[in-house]
Amino acid sequence: MNNKLSTINPQPSTVLIGITGGIAAYKICELIRMFKRHGANVYVVCTPNALNFVTCLTLRSLSGNEVAVEQFEIEEFKPEHISCAERADVMVIAPCSANTLSKLAQGICDNLLTSVACAFSKPVIIAPAMNCNMWENKIIQENAARLERAGYEILPPDEGFLACGYSGKGRLCKLEKIFDRVQSTLSLRERAGVRGLLKIVITAGGTVENIDPVRYISNHSSGKMGAALAKAARRMGAQVVLIDAAEHSALELQKAVKAEAADADCIIMAAAVADYRPKEAAAQKIKKDLSPRPLWEREETLSEPNGELSVSGEGSLTLELIPNPDILQELCKNKREGQIIVGFCAESENLLENAKEKIKRKGCDFLVANDISRKDIGFGADENEVYILDKNLNAAKLDKAPKAVIAAKILEAIYGG
Repeated sequence: MNNKLSTINPQPSTVLIGITGGIAAYKICELIRMFKRHGANVYVVCTPNALNFVTCLTLRSLSGNEVAVEQFEIEEFKPEHISCAERADVMVIAPCSANTLSKLAQGICDNLLTSVACAFSKPVIIAPAMNCNMWENKIIQENAARLERAGYEILPPDEGFLACGYSGKGRLCKLEKIFDRVQSTLSLRERAGVRGLLKIVITAGGTVENIDPVRYISNHSSGKMGAALAKAARRMGAQVVLIDAAEHSALELQKAVKAEAADADCIIMAAAVADYRPKEAAAQKIKKDLSPRPLWEREETLSEPNGELSVSGEGSLTLELIPNPDILQELCKNKREGQIIVGFCAESENLLENAKEKIKRKGCDFLVANDISRKDIGFGADENEVYILDKNLNAAKLDKAPKAVIAAKILEAIYGG
């Protein structure tokens, strides 16, 4: 562990810790001490059952702040119990019981902890702890996966002897793992604290190249990866500009990105930009040739007035395509000092070889490589598995996970070093 919490950000980080009812609740006392030793402000919110394992007095003494428990404690109501959620940079729920995990996954807010977590717009890290059979229960696994898809980060339990007498996967993960994950999550916010609010421009989806007022050329990009990146960046405290490529041609996208690029700290080109566009788009809808002519007369070609689109025998359509500008390469050539440019590539073969060739040719700082030959990841899927390369051609694999998780790890790779 290092001292990022106190040395990178001139303003102390604020950590909100949620504790639920489980034997591992006593361990969170040491986690609070770890954060306090490294200069963080710590606030605690508990479920009522958590107090069966650890007392308010202990938590208040360690954190230096009042402990919030009940949602409607009028006599002890203090505005800071509500405002601490707004001041906090990150929320950690540890240990998270099966009950609370499932409530969060379904949007149930029946106590203060679940209400605060539901309203919390910044990173939420969940460290479950429970009986091993409960953790392996299909419903619990589905709820954990649902939370990951929604952008929460799950730190799975460790394997070992459990308080219930069983042995298996259910122990709260090591406190150092939670602490280090909070540090990594805060890294972008800490960077923002040094230079002011980070502005990140993200493109998503596939561009649209018109053939006529009805038809267009595009690709299978759904925009889910770009949207996940935008959500992750917002949760980490950045000012985000998300440009939906599905609303733009490549030329329009180039103009939109250029308008935002000058003061952007980071530009992530997750959009799938068409390499080619029709040289000319027809002003009116192109009609099929349905005239009942004999077969031997259908070799004649019917040209559009602009001469670029033609309908020939059997009603076939010929398009003349011309290259689109290379937006990524242009950004890299014109980037200012300190600006970070991230590209994406989609490959159906020789993924790493093609990715390394592309990052050298484009000149970007990072390149995220997708394997589009697989149907379970990439275009249109909710999960992804990618390699992220830096300009020194170092490649790190991000194993298959929900795109929300992949997005957070991409940002961590960019800003977590």
